[in-house]
Amino acid sequence: MNIKLRLTILNFLELFVFGAWLISLGGYLGGTLHFEGMQIGKIFTTLGLASLVMPGIVGIIADKYLNAQKLLGLLHIIGAGFMVYLAQTNDYDTFFWLMLGYLTMYMPTLGLANTVSYSILTNNHIDVIKVFPKIRVWGTIGFIIAEVAVGTFGWAQNNYQFYFAAIISVVLGIYSFTLPNVPLAKSENKSLAQRLGLDAFALFKEYKMAVFFIFATLLGVVLQISNAWASEFMRSFATDFPDSFAVTNSNTFIALSQVSETLFILTIPFFLKRYGIKTVMILSMIAWFLRFGLFGIGAPEGIGVGYLIMSMVVYGAAFDFFNISGSLFIETETDTKYRGSAQGLFILLTNGVGAVIGGYGSGYVVQYFTTETGRDWFSIWMVFAGYAIVLAVLFALVFKYKHNPEKIKEVSH
Repeated sequence: MNIKLRLTILNFLELFVFGAWLISLGGYLGGTLHFEGMQIGKIFTTLGLASLVMPGIVGIIADKYLNAQKLLGLLHIIGAGFMVYLAQTNDYDTFFWLMLGYLTMYMPTLGLANTVSYSILTNNHIDVIKVFPKIRVWGTIGFIIAEVAVGTFGWAQNNYQFYFAAIISVVLGIYSFTLPNVPLAKSENKSLAQRLGLDAFALFKEYKMAVFFIFATLLGVVLQISNAWASEFMRSFATDFPDSFAVTNSNTFIALSQVSETLFILTIPFFLKRYGIKTVMILSMIAWFLRFGLFGIGAPEGIGVGYLIMSMVVYGAAFDFFNISGSLFIETETDTKYRGSAQGLFILLTNGVGAVIGGYGSGYVVQYFTTETGRDWFSIWMVFAGYAIVLAVLFALVFKYKHNPEKIKEVSH
């Protein structure tokens, strides 16, 4: 089989597993298991907790002790076992720990899948920068297809989504063992702190980088809000609009967000070259404000449907403009000796620290606006929208950066 096709299948299945449960989880926890707002928020903190140290530890193992493709397969097979137990769990405490256990296995595979792809392409003398983006986009397509499939089969509100994810995890685990071997890294005299990317904290001594990383963490909060509550929010319309497409096919409806994400990627080179990283990141924050604000005034019928659709559309700008421009900022502004560690720190702060804060904080907000008659979603989304616009204003005021188009020669996605 063609090596590019084999890696396309790898990336497709890698995010297919994620899409099978991530978007529908919030609605399942609230609608089927009847967990409270704080409980749902805490369960979503497991995404951040698992991202804090495990990717670094697993990276060390893949470098020194076990070939990356074998480790990738092993983690997915173990993760499938956690998914099977999750499908059979109704108790909050047990669910929390099982989810943490599962994500401890899964979150490092996101980086490992990239490592395996880079290594195999390089070993086959294939241009990574030119070819990998075309392979990686199939990961997003896999996420969308899994998300839509779960909704179409009616699994978004039952435990079949976890069995589905477990089956695909086993398939991916076995498939990973068939991939070409990724050699162990040659011995390097790196400290544990360097291997974990902690040496990049030295960048906080520079005002510009300190401000950037602080806001990267604060923006990590809003992504977790979107992951945790979009499905539960759409489920809330079931009483008044039971036959609405947005209710009966909520996963498919929400999948418009990921479709938008794939389209907005194409616009980033233009915006970065023309307006610069600071402006693009501010646009991301404004897009998050619109994402939440449009949710607040949206409804499954009439003009409200238009607001919901627009909320899905602006998600692409909200997500892509921050993640890709932020990564590029690090690539162009940091010393080469910190660059790899700085990219790791960026992920740790957004997907780790930001996700934990977002889980707890959003859970508290939702709980605060929940009464015996239900959740006050308008107030909830307005609080989140207010948070996003305050970030935009503060960032515009305190982040000092002069745009130099010459630094942006090429944007790789």
